[in-house]
Amino acid sequence: AVANGLREKDLTLKIAKHIRNYLKGYNCKIKMSRTGDKTLSLSQRTNDANRWGADFFLSVHINAGGGTGYEDYIYNGVSNTSKSAKIRNIVHAEVTKVLTKYRVTNRGKKKANFHVLRESKMPAMLTENLFIDRREDADLLKDNKFLKDIGQAHAKGIVKAFGLKKA
Repeated sequence: AVANGLREKDLTLKIAKHIRNYLKGYNCKIKMSRTGDKTLSLSQRTNDANRWGADFFLSVHINAGGGTGYEDYIYNGVSNTSKSAKIRNIVHAEVTKVLTKYRVTNRGKKKANFHVLRESKMPAMLTENLFIDRREDADLLKDNKFLKDIGQAHAKGIVKAFGLKKA
């Protein structure tokens, strides 16, 4: 998505790098599907994660299409007591702290039949971090402090969900 002088692919990479940088301080290994301006299909992303034997798959997005705020998803084929749901609940709670701080609408925890959630063999979560086509959301997405805060909130949730220890 592109709007308000922003490109989703640039913003999601910034958020993902903030997540990675925060997690570098913990006893875990982080693999990213991309670290630069590279296009990968959904299949390439899930195939890579499955091949890596990842313990968790996180897909970071920016929403578009008329709305505002943050929402996250797990696969609609898993229960609310699944590992995906448990991890998502913890990550969502951490992200909610940032949403409150910036007065961002929390659109809630949802389920969907998205490829990356359905085809990943490990627990998976997809986040939609604001709406690129809404000026007020875009203004926040232009703020590097906000991007760092939202990225670190994802990472803090992962740390809690997996009981990671400082490296």
